[in-house]
Amino acid sequence: MRIRFAWISGCIIATVAFVASPAAAQMVVYDPSNYVQNALHAARALQQINNQITALQNQTRMLVNQAKNLTGLPYSSLQAIEQSLAQTRQLLNNAQRIAYDINQIDQAFGRVYPQSYSVSTSSSQQLASDAQSRWQNALAGYQDALRVQAGVVQGLDTTRAETSGLLSASQSAVGVLQTSQAGNQLVALQTRQLADLTALVAAQGRAQSLDGARATANQEQARAQFQQFLAAGRGYQAQTVRMFH
Repeated sequence: MRIRFAWISGCIIATVAFVASPAAAQMVVYDPSNYVQNALHAARALQQINNQITALQNQTRMLVNQAKNLTGLPYSSLQAIEQSLAQTRQLLNNAQRIAYDINQIDQAFGRVYPQSYSVSTSSSQQLASDAQSRWQNALAGYQDALRVQAGVVQGLDTTRAETSGLLSASQSAVGVLQTSQAGNQLVALQTRQLADLTALVAAQGRAQSLDGARATANQEQARAQFQQFLAAGRGYQAQTVRMFH
């Protein structure tokens, strides 16, 4: 029994020694050069990842800026500008008697602003009627000019409010589009002011032209009346004339 036990024990020890020997052969050995290479590869990979993250951040900023540049201006003064222009245009369209129409001007001048009066065919009643018509035209021209002036002055409050709003919107603009739209609306506002100034000059010029035409026609009328007074065989004949209502 002892011999058998010893023999079995020896077999077990030999078996354990045989099995354990390959495990001892597989022991991990530290290689500094291999470790450095692996660290360098990891660092390069990390740098690439950081570069990709930076590129994505730049692209995100670019897209955000593009979105801001495409954002429209939240403030608009176009409606107020159009209303002011329409008001000025309406004042000009409401011109009394001789309006801003070439055909109407030619007809009126051919009728009551003649280049000459015939001494033989022009009656005192006709001369008086023409003089009254010319006076009424001149008076209407001055009234229309004053109305246009009043409209322009009333529009100054609108101009001031719209200018302030556009400047505020321009200063707080978040993109190129908003800045451009604010600038365009400021240009439109200046254009409206130029239109008002043009209308004002036209109204004043109309009033002065009508008054000058009245004075010139009255000179011709006075000449015709004086010739009638000196005409042989006619002389002065007293008549009842109704002038200026």
